[in-house]
Amino acid sequence: MLRILFVCHGSICRSPMAEYIMKYLVREAGLENRFRIASAAASREEIGNDIYPPAKRVLEAHGVPYGRHPARQITPEDVREYDLIVAMEEYNLRYMRRGLGSVYEKNAGKFRLLMDFTARPGEVSDPWYTGDFETAYRDIEEGCRGLLRQLGPEQRK
Repeated sequence: MLRILFVCHGSICRSPMAEYIMKYLVREAGLENRFRIASAAASREEIGNDIYPPAKRVLEAHGVPYGRHPARQITPEDVREYDLIVAMEEYNLRYMRRGLGSVYEKNAGKFRLLMDFTARPGEVSDPWYTGDFETAYRDIEEGCRGLLRQLGPEQRK
């Protein structure tokens, strides 16, 4: 089983969107028993808060089911437990590197940016500042599809 943790700043917009989009794609491919997928925050600012309503609306508009999602911060245990930790932007990686210290450094190979799994590497658009949840959705879906493709045929068997 491959364990994937998506991370953004507060885990109320992009990372839970990525969690639920990836779960949806995996379920559609009939691979749900091959993955464990979750999301967390790099920061403590939104701990306990649910998905931001505009993020819920864009998931609903695309037919992606979601559930109650109390934001939580990534822990050193998460780094040890998850095989892949996928951040939405460089700032998330820097924040985690600072907060997790040596645990991050010892496991640096587990940390990636979501858009690195696409033909246009970079960062997922941040809807918190732009209000453009549709663009964030498109970035995240493209990244999740690319990630699933790059995982290789052993995950699709």
